[in-house]
Amino acid sequence: MLRLPRFTLVEARSAREAATLVGSDERAMLVAGGTDVFPNMKRRQATPSTLVSLAKVPGLAGIRNGTGLRIGALTTLATVAAHPKVRDGYAALATAAGLVSTPQLRNMGTLGGNLCLDTRCNWYDQSAFWRAAEGYCMKTNAEVVCRVAPSSRRCLAVASADTVPALLVLGAKARVTGASGEREVDLGELYREDGIRYLTLARGEVVTEIVLPPADGWRSTYLKMRDRGSFDFPIAGVAAAIRMEGGRVAEARVALTALGSQPELVAGAAAAIVGTALDDAAIAAAADACHKAARPMDNTSGSISQRKRAARVFTERALRELRGH
Repeated sequence: MLRLPRFTLVEARSAREAATLVGSDERAMLVAGGTDVFPNMKRRQATPSTLVSLAKVPGLAGIRNGTGLRIGALTTLATVAAHPKVRDGYAALATAAGLVSTPQLRNMGTLGGNLCLDTRCNWYDQSAFWRAAEGYCMKTNAEVVCRVAPSSRRCLAVASADTVPALLVLGAKARVTGASGEREVDLGELYREDGIRYLTLARGEVVTEIVLPPADGWRSTYLKMRDRGSFDFPIAGVAAAIRMEGGRVAEARVALTALGSQPELVAGAAAAIVGTALDDAAIAAAADACHKAARPMDNTSGSISQRKRAARVFTERALRELRGH
């Protein structure tokens, strides 16, 4: 049985307090629902001496109207998936949240936690005993080469959060609180192409809210490939959103996940369909752009070719779904 290491739990009473506590202690970590943090601690991928809980911070849970929609970072994935306003106006997000793991974990896991989900790799997501026997990897031991690509200068662990590509195509922003104040950033600015330093957040910064623009005229969807259909992390995922005017695509966004260390919008895919009637040729061009952008490595389930092909196939399926047939 894998057991948690010893740690001290501190319950923050405000986002500013949580930011200050984590910012002042290099061995402190934030915890929300804990569905990813606690398994990582059991495998000794993380060994914080202090966990700063956000569970009792007021105002961080709930879905509220704004210009569009405002979702507190502590809102559970189950709540997001079932909320009528999310399902009606932001279908990609409702679908993505509903595909995360199992019902039990969606009842505990939070939207903010999913946004900050650790990157994954077959060499990293193992017990401490397994990793010690294999000689560890770059993500936990800086002196070790990447086991996936020994010549790589960076960790190639993959981004595996389902809700991030959905939020990217929906034009979401994140509200972030630090010890010195708040700021709001485009969601894509939170991520970088690095399996270790995958978040751009400064130490101590806390994601407190996700802000969605008005959904007027937008249609969206999310498709996910995984080993087990009942639950599992994605090994390839595509989100797409379009807004039609006069029978043609006025705006579009397409995003990939689980095919690199960073979830990303594929500009070429959007450019291929904007101004078109979303005909088969335009959809094929967008799918080709996603296939070209996909850069899977041999570090999760599924083969490289299978996952790269999924970027094309899922883009075609997503856009046909949005077209209506």
